[in-house]
Amino acid sequence: MSAPPRIETLGQLRTAVSQGAIRHRPVKDEVRENLAARLRHKDALFPGIIGYEETVIPQLANAILARHHFILLGLRGQAKTRILRALTTLLDEWLAVVPGSEINDDPLAPLSAYGRQRVREEGDDMPIAWLPREARYIEKLATPDVTIADMIGDIDPIKAARSGLQLGSELSMHFGLLPRANRGIFAVNELPDLAGKIQVGLFNILQEGDVQIKGYPVRLPLDVMVVFSANPEDYTARGKIITPLKDRIGAEIRTHYLESRADAMKITAQEAWTDRGEPVHVPSFVRETVEELAFQARQDRRVDKRSGVSQRMPISVLECAVSNAERRALAAGEAPVVPRIIDIYAALPSMTGKLELEYEGELRGADQIARELVRAAVSNVFDGHFPDADMRPIVEWFDLGGSLNLGDLESATGVLKEAGAVEGLVDMARRAGLPADAPAPLVAAGVDFVLEGLCAQKKISRSDGRGYHGAEPVRRPAQAERRPPVLTPDDDDDEPSGGGRKKKRYYN
Repeated sequence: MSAPPRIETLGQLRTAVSQGAIRHRPVKDEVRENLAARLRHKDALFPGIIGYEETVIPQLANAILARHHFILLGLRGQAKTRILRALTTLLDEWLAVVPGSEINDDPLAPLSAYGRQRVREEGDDMPIAWLPREARYIEKLATPDVTIADMIGDIDPIKAARSGLQLGSELSMHFGLLPRANRGIFAVNELPDLAGKIQVGLFNILQEGDVQIKGYPVRLPLDVMVVFSANPEDYTARGKIITPLKDRIGAEIRTHYLESRADAMKITAQEAWTDRGEPVHVPSFVRETVEELAFQARQDRRVDKRSGVSQRMPISVLECAVSNAERRALAAGEAPVVPRIIDIYAALPSMTGKLELEYEGELRGADQIARELVRAAVSNVFDGHFPDADMRPIVEWFDLGGSLNLGDLESATGVLKEAGAVEGLVDMARRAGLPADAPAPLVAAGVDFVLEGLCAQKKISRSDGRGYHGAEPVRRPAQAERRPPVLTPDDDDDEPSGGGRKKKRYYN
């Protein structure tokens, strides 16, 4: 961050504004003009926000250019809070304020009694404080226990008593979060969880641009940009949000889960903590499988679509998979740390807590659902890497009675030694996008990928006791055996049949 402007007094500030050295404008105009400058120079609007370039970001830019308050609607893990916090990058780097002001009073037009008193008493000699852009963003998570005093403000009797003020004095006010966001951005997360009477308290600031403090007839024409986030189901449900408040929100922008696995991989690579001090190499097929997990879960009928599957899930899964690989590498004394597909199974605890299941899924169990999702993800990624590969020699080796006992803690040397007995397995593993000089841990990860892919497609099997082995033969229902007739005690009841007697036959 650069240093603030070398303007120390109110008189110097007045001169700088009159000469155009310092721009003096409302916060919505400030954000709008800075956004327009980025568009003009073709700069990235919101660095770090991936996958929304053609959908969310254009709508967001339109709302800002229209100087609207807006709301982001989306399921969990769709970067709503990250987008709101990224709005600070559209603010000016420094803002001149009255020093000591609780509501960031403009030295040229102070709102509070404190700010007006200082300007009146000190005049052009009043010192100027500079506020960085990060301090101009205030965020509040809406909860049912939030009060109007928290959001707007109230009379503070303790403050009045300590200062010897009357309760009706404007100087005895306690300002809430909204006035403290004056000349900045105020964000409310999960808006529908805000109590109805608190939502009513936001009417004035959204329409008329002011708030009124309870207990004293003061009007504060705040300069603030208000933004919200919410879950679509809660936002549209009757009784969750007051209709007049919805009417005052200028733009409703819908976020979504990523449509491209490549974009999802970029986000996970950006957010996941994989720098462990030791060299870590995550193969592409492991990253793809981790992302495909989320795509599979979002399509699975047993997973609750209303809750969604957060992008945090693949981030957590990758971190846990790397941790399991790190544990193996430390025990075996290997480098680099290379996670395998089997490490994703070790990361199941980071999945199950992030899946909201329907009734059918609850009956099956979160752990079993997670395992099935991993197998489906591995199968899809495996097809992408080996669309036309001939796996018959490998499969036949297992079908003829071969087996490999490979656990998730098996060293890379041990994996390659065991895999060397299977014709074509190591060569096939190197075709999974590995470099020609790939180290042993990376080749071992490729071997594991081939084995897990064949297992996911039910061409071979894997069990805890026997490791990898041939697929179990499909057992067809045996034809009912013809059993000898069983004579019953009433066999005397014979029916004539031609010239002889025919016995009744009963089969059990």
